[in-house]
Amino acid sequence: MKPDDFDFLAKMLKERSGLVLTPDKSYLLESRLMPVARKRGLKGLEDLVAQLRRRDEALAADVTDAMTTNESFFFRDQKPFDQFRDVVLPNLLRTRATKRSFRIWCAAASSGQEPYSLAMILKEHAARLAGWKVEIVGTDLSREILQKARSGLYSQFEVQRGLPIQLLVKYFQKRDDQWELDPAVRSMVQFKEWNLLQDMKALGTFDVVFCRNVLIYFDQPTKSVVLENMSKQMTDDAVLYLGGAETVLGISERFKPIPSQRGVYAVARPGYNGPSIGAPAA
Repeated sequence: MKPDDFDFLAKMLKERSGLVLTPDKSYLLESRLMPVARKRGLKGLEDLVAQLRRRDEALAADVTDAMTTNESFFFRDQKPFDQFRDVVLPNLLRTRATKRSFRIWCAAASSGQEPYSLAMILKEHAARLAGWKVEIVGTDLSREILQKARSGLYSQFEVQRGLPIQLLVKYFQKRDDQWELDPAVRSMVQFKEWNLLQDMKALGTFDVVFCRNVLIYFDQPTKSVVLENMSKQMTDDAVLYLGGAETVLGISERFKPIPSQRGVYAVARPGYNGPSIGAPAA
C-alpha cells in the first residue's frame, strides 16, 4: 500500500471512529478492506482510496464498519458479570428503592452478547425487580453488527463461548443451525447506532456503564475526551466497567478505582468518595 493511501485511511478512521492505526498495521487494512473493495467492484485498495477521496460516504461507512473490531461473547471474562450481580445490583436495589428505576449503558455493544448477558442476569432476579423500570442501552458504531444484535440469533460456536448451559436451555430456542434468544430478553435491550466521539447528551443519564475493551483502540487524548464526556452522562454514584487491560490512571481524573473492586470505577466528583459498595452481598 502506498504511504499516502495508508495515511489517508488512517486519518479518516481516526476522525470517524477514534481508531488509531500505525504503519505496521497496514496488513490489517489490506486483509479487512479487500473484501469491501471486491464487493464494490473495485480492483484493489488503490481504487478504494481513490473512491473515498471522492467523498463516497456510503463507502466510508463500509470501510469504518470493516475496521471496527467486533469480538464479543457471552459473559466475557465472567468476573465483571459476577461482580455486577453480587455487588452492584444489590446496591442499585438499595439506593434506587424510592424511584425504582435504573439505566445501564453498554458502549461498543457489538453483536449484543454483553447487554444480553446483563439482561439474563436481571431476568434471573425478576422477582426482586418486579415493579421496577430497568433500561439497557447497547450502542455501537457498526450498523451491520447492530442488525445482528437485534436479531438475537447466534451460531453454535457463539453460544458455546461463555454462556452457561442452564441459561442456553432456559432462554434460547434452536432455529435450524442457529440459536434464537427469547424475545422477552431481547426486548430488555434497546440498540442504537452511536459513535463514542459524538456528543453523548442525547443518550441520557446512566447508573452503570460498561465500556470494556474499547479504549485500547484509542490514543491517549481520545481516551481522555471519551471518559470525560462519559462521566457527564453518569449519576453521582454510577459505576464504570473497563476491560482487564484498561485503566483510567494517567488518562482521566474523572474516575477513580473502587477499593476491592478491580476494573470498576466511580465517578470522581468534588467531595464524593464513590458508591458505598464493598464485598459481595451475603
